[in-house]
Amino acid sequence: MREITEERLKKYFEVTSSALKELEISVPEDTHLRDIAEDFLSMAKNYFRDAEYFYEKGDYVNAFGAINYAHGWLDAGARMGLFDVKGNHNLFTLLH
Repeated sequence: MREITEERLKKYFEVTSSALKELEISVPEDTHLRDIAEDFLSMAKNYFRDAEYFYEKGDYVNAFGAINYAHGWLDAGARMGLFDVKGNHNLFTLLH
């Protein structure tokens, strides 16, 4: 496949939007890990907003890149144990 279709892009938006809604920060407040978790979540949300911006402009290539970065931050946080994702292997790339 050599193009990013609107259908495919919308699917990635749906998956990442669902992931953002489902996760919870799982590390204690007032810890260095909490700051890292909040930073990971902030990065994911910022990339998600960037993806929306590019999508609205009709720039599907950059929207696709940004939405994948957004989800990458969520997956990384989940694998590191920063986020509780309730074992959801459909939305996150988890160990076991």
